[in-house]
Amino acid sequence: MMEFGNINWSSLSDGALLVQIGQFVQQSRLQQNKSQQQVADAAGVNRSTLSQIENGKGGTLISLIQILRVLNQLSFVRAFQVEEKVSPMYLAKMELKKRKRARTPKGEKPYELPDW
Repeated sequence: MMEFGNINWSSLSDGALLVQIGQFVQQSRLQQNKSQQQVADAAGVNRSTLSQIENGKGGTLISLIQILRVLNQLSFVRAFQVEEKVSPMYLAKMELKKRKRARTPKGEKPYELPDW
């Protein structure tokens, strides 16, 4: 597998990123001993589309996802998972609103224990 650990991704140009992604797709395919035609057929894309992606020449996002799905390489989508985070101020405000004691509504008599 290719070593991607030392790459400064944010410093790469868009074209250089496409090349890196293409190399990843190609290496994944080759490690699985699959031909371009086999992967393209399973992904539902043209072989030329897969070739373009592997050569860093572009392609559509949907084609890339279909190809990565066939290669079982979709783990990167975890980076796009949105987690709802509650602000500390909101949590503090909700804590203040918690009931601290019970009250008898106006006009009602307080609950009385039965006289046993």
